Amino acid sequence: MSISNITVFMPSMLTFIGIPGLQSVQCWIGIPFCAVYLIAMIGNFLLLIIIKLERSLHEPMYIFLGMLAITDIALSTSVVPKMLGIFWFHVPEIYFDTCLLQMGLIHTFQSIESGILLAMALDRYVAICYPLRHAAIFTHQLVTQIGAALTLRGAILVTPSLVLIKCRFQFYHTTVISHTYCEHMAIVKLAAENVRINKIYGLFVAFTVAGFDLTFITLSYVQIFITVFRLPQKKARLKAFSTCVAHICVFLQFYLLAFFSFFTHRFGSHIPPYIHILFSSIYLLVPPFLNPLVYGAKTKQIRIYVVKMFCS
Repeated sequence: MSISNITVFMPSMLTFIGIPGLQSVQCWIGIPFCAVYLIAMIGNFLLLIIIKLERSLHEPMYIFLGMLAITDIALSTSVVPKMLGIFWFHVPEIYFDTCLLQMGLIHTFQSIESGILLAMALDRYVAICYPLRHAAIFTHQLVTQIGAALTLRGAILVTPSLVLIKCRFQFYHTTVISHTYCEHMAIVKLAAENVRINKIYGLFVAFTVAGFDLTFITLSYVQIFITVFRLPQKKARLKAFSTCVAHICVFLQFYLLAFFSFFTHRFGSHIPPYIHILFSSIYLLVPPFLNPLVYGAKTKQIRIYVVKMFCS
């Protein structure tokens, strides 16, 4: 394979452009990004404090919610500080190995979050369809094992992609990343060598995680709706359905944003680059921002404890 004279061999540093075409206003774009990040941090930490302090919330549904809050904190923190460094402090450089670490953390946490949403859907399925068996099935031991398994799954799926980039790619067209963070395809596109294997593996991981999780989430809620509509009393139907409203809102915003970002980034060649990058960045910030707001508004127990915390 011939390598162009302008290629770079094993670069030690990479440089972010930020948002292509909007570099002159990035300092202003950073303000809402920072505000969303701070609100996400406060909301998720507040959820964790409430779940930790209130023993009545030490149930599988709320433990999974705590796992989701931890994942959201870690995911947004993996992205936003460096992004604001690009926007505000003009520090676009990043070490190549640090970039790979950021990429690994982002995609691992995304996989974990998707898995937690699946676990929450299965928890609601058992709680509504088999209420007498819920306590026996979803024990604290099982919840802990699910959390460990989801973390391991994310790490196992993402690690081969990091190894492929590190070991197979030696020559790069450029060291400039047209992005605000180290996203898989943004790094792969820098390589001057055959990147087909890495692209295929990236697609395989994305569709394996999202396809598997989304399929079982959908099946769980189809069965939940069938069971709820069969309940004889209207009050019982409304109560059962209300426990799922927050989950449904979170599922929809997570997967709709994920698929929109995924398909526009890979197949929307006619869409301006700044649209790609903006939506990719927003996609990583919106779920951590909205999740505590949705659960705080839709979950009665959490609303009660928030009011008690600030009014006592």
